Amino acid sequence: MLDTWALRVLVEVGERGSFSAAAEALTMTQPAVSRQIAGLERKLGIELFRRVPRGIEPTAAGQVALEQARGILDRIGALEVRMGAFAGLRSGRVRVAAFPSANTAFVPAAIRRFRDAHPGIEVGLVQEGPDAIHAGRVDVVLVTDWDEVDGDVDLVPLLDEELRVALPVRHPLARRPKVPLRELRDETWIEGAHPDCLGPIGKLADALGGPPRIGFTCDDWGGKQALVAAGVGITLMPTLTAPAVRADIALCATAPALPKRRVYAAVAPREHRTAAAGAMLSLLRELAARP
Repeated sequence: MLDTWALRVLVEVGERGSFSAAAEALTMTQPAVSRQIAGLERKLGIELFRRVPRGIEPTAAGQVALEQARGILDRIGALEVRMGAFAGLRSGRVRVAAFPSANTAFVPAAIRRFRDAHPGIEVGLVQEGPDAIHAGRVDVVLVTDWDEVDGDVDLVPLLDEELRVALPVRHPLARRPKVPLRELRDETWIEGAHPDCLGPIGKLADALGGPPRIGFTCDDWGGKQALVAAGVGITLMPTLTAPAVRADIALCATAPALPKRRVYAAVAPREHRTAAAGAMLSLLRELAARP
């Protein structure tokens, strides 16, 4: 008999096109993934994948197996949702994914409040996008209006956050009520990973009077703050990060104000949403509504 975990491994390998990428997504080792696929092939008596120059691809039989496996996993997920309605919030799990700036303070606060309110529910923080909701790998994904979200998911607005310029506290403009962006035209800017980046560069360039001079690219939240605090560059930070910003950095309003960024929670449609996911969504909305 085939087990559901083996089917999930099969689907991950098929979607990601390599054993190593599937292993990373499933928090497994690459040899363990290879063994799962080899075991499936022995049980079914047929080769499911073949090697190609850039990884692996399913055979004709593998394509059929993937289609069937997805259907089975979808039906199991639907069963869990239906049964969860009876079990309520006494047990189960909910998995959340978010971009780094949301993970600095907002998401940890939500997780803490959720665990206090629902101690029987296991809460996980994972690295997935909205497309993983349908596959059952994540339940709630925070995204922004800078993201393109495809698939059958609901986008629930949470909040609109302002973008502030992050300056070292000793910067001559750090004490201004509002920092004129044109006075920052000659500064060195720090770029980050989407969506924690300089946003729509065209809007910033218009306000600066020319494109920003990007001297550093840093995806790490702590590293980006360290560069600002050291006085070697400046960047934009959303107000959602304010509780986690270092004391030697000033988050300053700008003149003109930059366009706000809207944050959404991507979740499964109501009829496919687990009770735990619904509870997490409600808590996120409540937390976002607080001043």
